[in-house]
Amino acid sequence: MLSKLSAMFRYFNSAVPFRLVPALIATAVLFVLLALPCPAGLDPKAWALVAIFLTTIVAIILKVMPIGVMALMAIVIVALSQVTSNSSKGAITDALSSFASPLIWLIVVAVLISRGLKKTGLGSRVGLIFIAMLGKRTIGIGYGLTVCELVLAPFTPSNTARGGGIVHPIMKSIANAFDSDPAKGTEGKVGTYLALVNYHANPITSAMFLTATAPNPLVVDFVAKASHQSFHLSWTTWALCMLLPGLVCLLLMPLVIYLLSPPQLKATPDAVQYARGELDRMGPLAPKEKVMLGTFGLLLVLWANVPAMIVGPAWTLDPTVVAFLGLFVLIITGTLDWDDVLSEKSAWDTLIWFGALVMLAEQLNKLGVIGWAALAMKDAIVASGMGWLPVATVLLLAFVFSHYLFASTTAHISAMLFAFLSVGAQLLPPPYLVPFLLLMTAGSAIMMTLTHYATGTSPIIFGSGYVTMGNWWRVGFVMCVLELLVFAVVGGAWWKLLGYW
Repeated sequence: MLSKLSAMFRYFNSAVPFRLVPALIATAVLFVLLALPCPAGLDPKAWALVAIFLTTIVAIILKVMPIGVMALMAIVIVALSQVTSNSSKGAITDALSSFASPLIWLIVVAVLISRGLKKTGLGSRVGLIFIAMLGKRTIGIGYGLTVCELVLAPFTPSNTARGGGIVHPIMKSIANAFDSDPAKGTEGKVGTYLALVNYHANPITSAMFLTATAPNPLVVDFVAKASHQSFHLSWTTWALCMLLPGLVCLLLMPLVIYLLSPPQLKATPDAVQYARGELDRMGPLAPKEKVMLGTFGLLLVLWANVPAMIVGPAWTLDPTVVAFLGLFVLIITGTLDWDDVLSEKSAWDTLIWFGALVMLAEQLNKLGVIGWAALAMKDAIVASGMGWLPVATVLLLAFVFSHYLFASTTAHISAMLFAFLSVGAQLLPPPYLVPFLLLMTAGSAIMMTLTHYATGTSPIIFGSGYVTMGNWWRVGFVMCVLELLVFAVVGGAWWKLLGYW
């Protein structure tokens, strides 16, 4: 009997299109969570949505099926269970709501635009130039990508456009030049390392400049309100306060990732000569390469809001509008054709899975789960009677690591930052309030290191296939802790020197 059951299990496991044991675990998680009593202060539907969200994350981590299928599962369950609405029509409207988000489409279009770099050969050319300059060692190329990100950051208000739309295609081109390609199973040669560096430079630079990511002006507003207008972060103040700890993080990051996820090719002594030879063979820029280069120049100018700076705020363009303009230019010039757009599977896969996770996070906020969690944290801290230093530490860590529940930094900051800053302002001695506010400001960007859905840049780089989910989360956690320590220790000393406490 036991042998027959075992044989049936093996047959069923081989016949179904999902991994049976992980599927059973994810299902058990869902039913256990639903069976638990609804916490006080939460609506039963809100608790059911929490269960759906956590089950989706467990299913993705356990790789029950491809991530897009797990996201589709979440959409179906939300629609069928009607946890967000009292009608089926309202529930499916909520379940599909995020697909109208400009952020989602910015990610998709950025991936489509990057295809032009490969098709025209411009990406290979840029990659070869980097290799010719820094290619003696893989870590040197990592620092090159980091410098590229740093130079662009003050002028690119969309971190997704910067890290995913500009730097990532260059990173892919460099990896391809070394024949490091997930499709060939050779991503570990240099691609995994460079993809991680490409990504982790993005949150650091986002923390360094007010204009480096979209939600930073919201942070400025919350800091001013929490301090009763006694501390205001101008562009210059922000840049000065974050300069030294940010540079230390950028200096350490490629080296730490080199230790955590080392490339198979560490020394590449022949790479420089090879790159120069290939550049000579390619000759001057081809016409379509020039179109691609011009399009990227146009995107950078518009993403940096240069027309608005010169002519006035009426010329400010949303980053997604700029991305669609760039894609349209590439199509009407013949640089890309419609088949290129249709065949870019990673873009459409990202649309589904990232859109579903954004939807879940938005609905958690809409149903009051995030506000409930923030209030519970505040009450627990007040009741604990902790000293000011433990209070500051708990607030910082709780805010940063609660980003596991979010697929958008803007949503997270909008939902929780002011509450945490206000608690800190009430409980911390006045002389230590400013360094706490600065640490929370840095944390609002550093939290993007944690997951493959943490911000718009992450699904673009994760979707390229160079980094496994386990490696992404492992490196992300370590880098998050390290960067928080750098900002606390180096930043604290720097802010003391600047006279902020």
